[in-house]
Amino acid sequence: MTCLIYLSPLPWSSFAQRPHKFVEWFHARTGGQVLWIDPYPTRLPAPGDFRRVKAAIAAPQAAKPTPAWLTVLQPRALPIEPLPGSAWLNGLLWQPVFLAIERFIASGKCLLAIGKPSRMALAILRRHPQLPSLFDVMDDFPAFYRGYSRHAMERSERAVAALAGQVTVSSSLLARRFADCGARLHLALNACAFETLPAPDALPPRPEQPVLGYVGTIAQWFDWELVTALARANPDLPVRLIGPLFGAVPAQLPANIALLPACEHRQAIRHMQSFSVGLIPFKRTTLTDSVDPIKYYEYRALGLPVLSTRFGEMAMREGEPGVFLAEPHGDLTAQVALALAHRDDIAQIAQFRIGHSWDARFDAAHILQQL
Repeated sequence: MTCLIYLSPLPWSSFAQRPHKFVEWFHARTGGQVLWIDPYPTRLPAPGDFRRVKAAIAAPQAAKPTPAWLTVLQPRALPIEPLPGSAWLNGLLWQPVFLAIERFIASGKCLLAIGKPSRMALAILRRHPQLPSLFDVMDDFPAFYRGYSRHAMERSERAVAALAGQVTVSSSLLARRFADCGARLHLALNACAFETLPAPDALPPRPEQPVLGYVGTIAQWFDWELVTALARANPDLPVRLIGPLFGAVPAQLPANIALLPACEHRQAIRHMQSFSVGLIPFKRTTLTDSVDPIKYYEYRALGLPVLSTRFGEMAMREGEPGVFLAEPHGDLTAQVALALAHRDDIAQIAQFRIGHSWDARFDAAHILQQL
């Protein structure tokens, strides 16, 4: 039997993203079992961690169902990873994980996939050099860290990339960063789970009153300057911002901006269908330079034109159908008018979905050829 060990950057219980789609793709292609290992802290604690824990306790999420073909492990670890000796000390707590892996790989051929660099990932790669291995880089991981923790993550990332049999990356900038991997490197951009969307011929018409909308996390990368300028340049258009809010909101927002709370994915898709234009207003930072936003694929798979700032992979999509790039000091009235005028027919939406599915992405990377 073919199986997969997947060290995830996200808990299984979180909102479905690239890691969840990767293991679903693997199972669909091979029928194999998956051992999913949830992440553990890979940096020293910060004050904001305690606020996030309190928020999670105050608003617990419903349990995510676990399919019969997947087993989830939650490793124990102290939040000391960057410190010398942390791998030895945490290694004592990781023994149940190591034993579970030994039992799991006894069932047959097995692929080891690393979704996040860590000392545990390195330990497993070194314990099982005979296993075909993959490092799937979905983010600029060091950019999430500071100081000593950042340097430690950079070292772990380089070490995992050096040991992995294959490296896939989710953006062009990451491809340049890992160019020294040579033939082991494959670009596999993000995609859309179009099976969760209405069929192209079942999509509702655009609303009579045009609406500019964003669905997603509103955090330090969110470009409030652009959104505020956009609302002021188009005072007759509602601007709906939907999602969890982290950080301060500008004191005096234009009256046409509405903040709506976070919602589950099906409701988010319904919100998107009420938009006329999908917004992706991210600042250009070290973190966003490596981002290929999944919401771009969701918006376009719903037939929405996209108005985005010039960051990450979006900066490379200038001139593509349905993509409009905006600057805070540009002519935002004209850009909105161009976006509102764009239309996709049913055939164009269907073709976009075929070319930008998760299956198409991972198939093109030839990952299973290692087995």
